[in-house]
Amino acid sequence: MEDEFRQARWAAGRDILEPTLFELSHGDGYYRFRVEPELLEELGVGSPEELVPENLRRRDLRLPSLAAPEVARHFSRLAEMNYGVDSGSYWLGSCTMKYNPKLHERLAALPQVTRLHPYQPEETVQGALQIMFELAEMLAKLTGLPHYTLQPAAGAHGEFTGALMIRAYHQDRGESQRDEMLIPVSAHGSNFASAAMAGFKVVKIPSDERGRVDMAALREAVGERTAGMMLTNPNTLGLFETEILEIADLVHGAGGLIYYDGANLNAILGRVLLSDMGVDVAHLNLHKTFSAPHGSGGPGAGAVGVVDGLKDFLPVPLVRRGENGYYLDYSVPKTIGRVRAFYGNFGVVVKAWAYLKRLGSEGVRAVSGAAVLNANYVLSKVRRLRGVSIQYGAGDPCKHEFVISLKTLRRETGVRALDVAKRLLDLGVHPPTMYFPLIVEEALMIEPTESDSKRELDRYVAALERALREAYEDPDILKTAPRSTAVGRLDEVLAARKPILSWRMYERRQEQA
Repeated sequence: MEDEFRQARWAAGRDILEPTLFELSHGDGYYRFRVEPELLEELGVGSPEELVPENLRRRDLRLPSLAAPEVARHFSRLAEMNYGVDSGSYWLGSCTMKYNPKLHERLAALPQVTRLHPYQPEETVQGALQIMFELAEMLAKLTGLPHYTLQPAAGAHGEFTGALMIRAYHQDRGESQRDEMLIPVSAHGSNFASAAMAGFKVVKIPSDERGRVDMAALREAVGERTAGMMLTNPNTLGLFETEILEIADLVHGAGGLIYYDGANLNAILGRVLLSDMGVDVAHLNLHKTFSAPHGSGGPGAGAVGVVDGLKDFLPVPLVRRGENGYYLDYSVPKTIGRVRAFYGNFGVVVKAWAYLKRLGSEGVRAVSGAAVLNANYVLSKVRRLRGVSIQYGAGDPCKHEFVISLKTLRRETGVRALDVAKRLLDLGVHPPTMYFPLIVEEALMIEPTESDSKRELDRYVAALERALREAYEDPDILKTAPRSTAVGRLDEVLAARKPILSWRMYERRQEQA
């Protein structure tokens, strides 16, 4: 069955090497599943007719029919086809895809963590509350923001939480006219969405020729309607906003607040306090900067910290320490309420707590130093490659990441950044983030993190150099890549417009064809 499947796919020009469980299934392809009435009677739960209404009953549960070893081997083959931070370098710019120590995974998998119930009495979960309290304390020391909530489930969720607090702050002061949020054009797309969802009108601030906030445009934009500014520093070009204090003074002088997007915190860990940059509220990505795995949709954690003036607006509950131990405090006077069920993604919190406990202050500082060193080392080599240009901040050192433009390569060869990324897969490395930020033509956004050695940095640069050389020598190699992966070049327009989201959809599509 499997050999026939592969031959048919190859004949059709398709190179998916692993069949689905349905295609591997024995017999007619389905396991006829039914509950024996005797079993239900023995359990004392009633008949199927009593348990399930007629319109909700299934006569057959369409499950593949396979032996246990076949299922295990199928998923093992799929795992071998997958790529992750344990497989090799994963330099997705702005995502901080660092190596995740397995000790932290084991700690988060302990039954003392996984078997907790959120409704347990506080006296039975003192250890969990202590971990949450201590993590908030450590984050406060790292950022200078003294008050934290660990509830938000992701970075964008943290943005939304911060935006809601900014809105509540202004409304509490009787300044509901402050309905504008200033956001640089190079910001993460979620910034614009979070501000809009919180009820703000988004005002875009352009970048200057150096890739920083255009100060003249900012001066024009601030005013009595300014609620705040959402800012990433270093920004998404990997460049430090050298005018950050002036930016904060302008926004504060107009009556607004500074929101800090913590996506790029890895570059300044242990070196700059957010409070010293004038930040009022910030979210930190525990699932990026603090070692819990990032990607595949979660779980994440977007802890939010605030200055004293915003502490009364934090979501409830907050973890406190009292004379009789740790407890959950719901008495936050002007709280925006809950932003998530219960207290956040606790497993992610445990991993971040373990990461900071193991590193200590010196280790945290070493993280940012290695991340910035790695990025500048790679930039020094990549910027000299044929077809590469630096659109913003060409003469400046970067922080933890940098953005190159392949517009010259496309003009001279017809090869796009997308084609280069696909070819890198053939050459054994995961491609970087593509086409972001949007202000850079044919952008590749590269973030080595602190995890990779010089040998790995050189291997990645060599792969990129080869791909660019091939673009000039034989562009079709890149335009038809990848060819060594389990799945070749996809029709991405078709995949976006007519996605196949289930086996049943695939069956129907085959019947129509």
